[in-house]
Amino acid sequence: MQHSTTGAPHFDLVGVGIGPFNLSLAALAEPLRENHSLEPLFLECRPEFAWHRGMMLDGAALQVPFLADLVSLTDPTSRFSVLNWLRETDRLYSFYFAENLFLQRREYEAYCQWVAAQLPFCRFGATVTRVRRAEAGFEVEYSAASGPMIVTATNIVLGIGTEPVMPFEVSGGALHSADYLLHRERVRTLDDVTVIGSGQSGAEIVLDLLRTGAPGQRVRWLTRSAAFEPMEYSKLGLEHFTPDYTRFFHGLREDVRADLLHTQGRLHKAISFDTIADLHAELHMRSFDSLYGGTLGLAGDTGATLLPGVSVTGAAWHAAGSRGAAADAGSSAVPRVPGTVELTCLHERQKREFSVLTDAVICATGYRERTPAFLDPDLALLLGAADLEHRVAPGVYVQNAEQRTHGVGAPDLGLGAHRAAVILNAVTGRTVYDLPRRAAHTAFDPEAAAERDPGIRIEVP
Repeated sequence: MQHSTTGAPHFDLVGVGIGPFNLSLAALAEPLRENHSLEPLFLECRPEFAWHRGMMLDGAALQVPFLADLVSLTDPTSRFSVLNWLRETDRLYSFYFAENLFLQRREYEAYCQWVAAQLPFCRFGATVTRVRRAEAGFEVEYSAASGPMIVTATNIVLGIGTEPVMPFEVSGGALHSADYLLHRERVRTLDDVTVIGSGQSGAEIVLDLLRTGAPGQRVRWLTRSAAFEPMEYSKLGLEHFTPDYTRFFHGLREDVRADLLHTQGRLHKAISFDTIADLHAELHMRSFDSLYGGTLGLAGDTGATLLPGVSVTGAAWHAAGSRGAAADAGSSAVPRVPGTVELTCLHERQKREFSVLTDAVICATGYRERTPAFLDPDLALLLGAADLEHRVAPGVYVQNAEQRTHGVGAPDLGLGAHRAAVILNAVTGRTVYDLPRRAAHTAFDPEAAAERDPGIRIEVP
């Protein structure tokens, strides 16, 4: 191990955060560490690898096939592939016979934990407290069980993930879908629950409540979207998650990129066909039960209200016996004291305002990029505009913080191994991983089409 002029251990690359994307980077960096061409270090504040624990519902699966693991789409020969994990855990034939391309989320997390356990330079329980420029490149301070530590790095890669978005704060009765499992047992006992947001998480929570909620529970599902729409999963539609589309998107003007992102919700924010089918099947049987001796209320009432095209413009918590007097804003956890959440809503097409009274609100309202508090201000100002190699400044790289510059594929697991390889090629200054020149049948711009189509002539201004 090298040391800087200050005596601190020096690394070629320090990754901050160990989620799937930095873990992919670490796995692909391991061969370089073994041949002594790269010295990496990865730091994570959590005690172990954990991934979306609040939405680890039974049966919930990834929305990408198993080849979108940490390494395979860049290096299918890597010992860190999901197929090798299945072999090492004696489940490969079982997976083969299952004929299912999609891992369950619990499986994916276990796979990632298996990979992390084999990478000694991935340190968990290490909280980064400061990153600043230094003579050796960057100085990284972090705290661990052994006490405060300082290392230096030539390059840093920020992979700290995203944070939940809450559209409003009330003193009780509201939580984000990221924390659903923490409060699930209590939510299932309530008489009336409202879910906001029509992506995959919202759909899975609604389905879970319909299946496991208390008898007679009312489940209400609101969304700003015009419909509860399925994910765009056609074969050519999926080519938006290729390096080809990333390069095309990155080359557009900033305003064009922003407008384009607004039109692409169905590529990454909608619901899987299987989940929609399961929801409809549940509602269909509930309508039967309500007609033949059920306890859901009016004949034909499924106990579920699905209402699209609705914006929630405000919320207030009313403690029991004090309806109409909102409590102070604060905690977003489902309370253990009786009370009601009052939502102020607007139907977008009719421009009609109405209110909703409910016992609890679950906001499946997505995530946003984090602004890391540990970055010195001069480095924090650089975030937001990444070049094609995911670099926001010399020696500073980001993962899943560049959707505005790289398109809808930035948070997609299927592009994780490719992005990690791009970063490693940039950090080392050489091609350590060969990357595909063309990965899509679609040519997203005329110049790309002209490379193979002699009938297309590009006019030079």
